[in-house]
Amino acid sequence: MLNRRNFIRNTALAAGGTAVMAALDQPAFAIGRRIIGANDRINIGVIGLKGMGWSDLQAALKVPGVQLAALCDSDKNVLGERVAQLAGMKIDKSAVKTYGDYRALLDNKDIDAVIIGTPDHWHALMMIHAVQAGKDVYVEKPAGNSIVECRQMVAAQERYNKIVQAGQWQRSQQHFKDAVNFVQSGQLGKIRTVKVWCYQGWMKPGPVVPDTAVPPGVDYQMWLGPAKTRPFNPSRYHFNFRWFWDYAGGLMTDWGVHVIDYALIGMGMPLPKTISALGGRFAYPDLYEETPDTLTTLYEFNKFNMVWDSAMGIGNGSYNRDHGIAYIGNNGTLVLGRQGWEVLEEKESKQKAAVPFTKSKDNGLDKHMVNFFAAVRSRRQDALNCSIKDAAHVATIAQMGNIAYRSGEKLSWNAEKGLFTDRKINSRYLMAPYHNGYSLPKIS
Repeated sequence: MLNRRNFIRNTALAAGGTAVMAALDQPAFAIGRRIIGANDRINIGVIGLKGMGWSDLQAALKVPGVQLAALCDSDKNVLGERVAQLAGMKIDKSAVKTYGDYRALLDNKDIDAVIIGTPDHWHALMMIHAVQAGKDVYVEKPAGNSIVECRQMVAAQERYNKIVQAGQWQRSQQHFKDAVNFVQSGQLGKIRTVKVWCYQGWMKPGPVVPDTAVPPGVDYQMWLGPAKTRPFNPSRYHFNFRWFWDYAGGLMTDWGVHVIDYALIGMGMPLPKTISALGGRFAYPDLYEETPDTLTTLYEFNKFNMVWDSAMGIGNGSYNRDHGIAYIGNNGTLVLGRQGWEVLEEKESKQKAAVPFTKSKDNGLDKHMVNFFAAVRSRRQDALNCSIKDAAHVATIAQMGNIAYRSGEKLSWNAEKGLFTDRKINSRYLMAPYHNGYSLPKIS
């Protein structure tokens, strides 16, 4: 008899990933979900439930045949809250196991795939441990919290041959694909500059508050994991982890991997030659953060420059948008964001290239989950919209920008060696230090 995994693979190979994609658009979607057989189910576990992990779960459960088997969080308060919400989602909570330690979840042989929605400093270790445990993985962006972590994540996926999708869900939205097709059609003419910006008016660091005792129900040592042990402070916890180098990389890695991603896709996914950055804590010097609230980074590529521009607490960015990508060509400028895209013509150009604003019409996260589980069923790595290899490439370039800022140096990148030309920079910044007895597995 076929075991459950082989049955899933064989069924998918017969049906094809596109059939799963099409199912979401059919009226029979709900009926199809009800008639999925027990052997065709994909049991999932979710690690990290406070933010995107929970949103990812809700999107995953819309996919036919996906069934929740386990939840894990180091904060029992969050875990309890999410378990209580299962009733409203018509899920029998008695059938869902709960864990405080992700390693126990990975030991559960009934789980086929895991969703990782933790702070960034946990992404690499959990993803590697998950594929070693035989699980397919959907890991939130950015891929890793250092360049070396990104490399090891790719190496682990290749060695253990598991399906690993990163949560850069804009890759599954049609209007982003349409915009890139226009960029690559040549109608903009030669593109000399790509501007990428993120002005997040609602994002502000936390106030300076004293350290406190660890709140009841919080396994703080598990939350810290490989990060340096420090006294508990609420301004470093939950959402605000983004603003501290121990755990993340500020707006550059939080939003940057989304918008820089499409800047690079449009230009053929190159690597920069040099990177320089200027910024600081200009707007909120008295608030509790380490990453810059204002940052401008210049990437030099072979035939164009890319400019990253970010600001916390301001919503009025370039082209009156709070985020976006602008491909600036001789014939026009294509402006792209989550809401849609348009082309602003260059008035002096003889080759006109104007396109009116085209709105987004789909749900990128939902489609991204459909794509992930289609690949899980088909076992086709090339079917993924955002493989860990692609995600690592983008996260690496975002890390380069942060390293240029933190070092205060103009950096040169040797693509052949995969290193900066400055050995001191490599020694200090390529790898995030691991603490508390944790180590990053050396896959390659």
